Amino acid sequence: MEEVRRSCAWVAAHSSHVFVDSAGIEKVVEGMEGSIPKVEWDFEGIHFFDGGPLTVQYLLVVDAINFCFWPDEELSYDHLASRLKKALKRDNSVLDADRLQKYTECLVAGPDLRELLEWPRPLPLEDERARLLNEVGNVLERSFDGKASNLVESSSKSAAKLVALLTSHFPGFRDHSIYKGHQVFLYKRAQIFVADIWGAFKGQSYGEFSDIGSITMFADYIVPAVLRSLGILKYSSSLDDIIESNHELSSGSEEEVELRACCIYAVEKMRDLIRAKTGKQVLSVELDLWLWCFGVQCPALKHHKTLSIYY
Repeated sequence: MEEVRRSCAWVAAHSSHVFVDSAGIEKVVEGMEGSIPKVEWDFEGIHFFDGGPLTVQYLLVVDAINFCFWPDEELSYDHLASRLKKALKRDNSVLDADRLQKYTECLVAGPDLRELLEWPRPLPLEDERARLLNEVGNVLERSFDGKASNLVESSSKSAAKLVALLTSHFPGFRDHSIYKGHQVFLYKRAQIFVADIWGAFKGQSYGEFSDIGSITMFADYIVPAVLRSLGILKYSSSLDDIIESNHELSSGSEEEVELRACCIYAVEKMRDLIRAKTGKQVLSVELDLWLWCFGVQCPALKHHKTLSIYY
């Protein structure tokens, strides 16, 4: 994902509101004493896994609508993953391509997304979630014989190629912005799908990728807050005021792009420093999982708030 690394490094070099503190990175890496605290994929036991193609289908659907939980304080990623798991165990055809094309928001006639997720009130960006499920069903049926496993197999065991396939075939995964006239690639949900497949299958079968190290961390709203608390990210006073006062940041604004891009850049610098100090080949995927788990266990951390389908 060199386009992600390059474009995010450019943002970090020209940032006006978010700054990466090299001394902060050094301090955190020193405190790790040469090892990342190990966090297993699905340590909470919330995901569906049967060791076959149905797991791949499930993970693509999860990651297609894995975004924007913060407007509803009771809604979380755990709820999304576990309710889709429950629905699939009840009916193993519930995520078939033809059925994905029919899910709707509650106000439209047809199979109800809220019912699928067992949610009693409107979901944040509910119409977009329904649209993206429809898109996944349409593209899978048109290009991959209805199966996400065929999509993964088309990557020839390349993580970078799988991200490219996702972003070329599925418009909803094209997570990029324009920042000070430059295109910035972030690809959070496309990359996290690769990481989920890799983690679920423990690097074997569908999860075998020869270049898993090419994947960056996944820029969301949790990890920037963690990096800030660790002293790795510093904010301008104006951005600090926006976050502390719970005001919304517009998607694609300078501040929002800087938060995400500098987050990616900082984690890449952490990875590079760990390798330089220890000789260990650390994956950005592993750093991301550790930082994200740190964040969800600290709900008091203040994070930025942006309405977005990308995270």
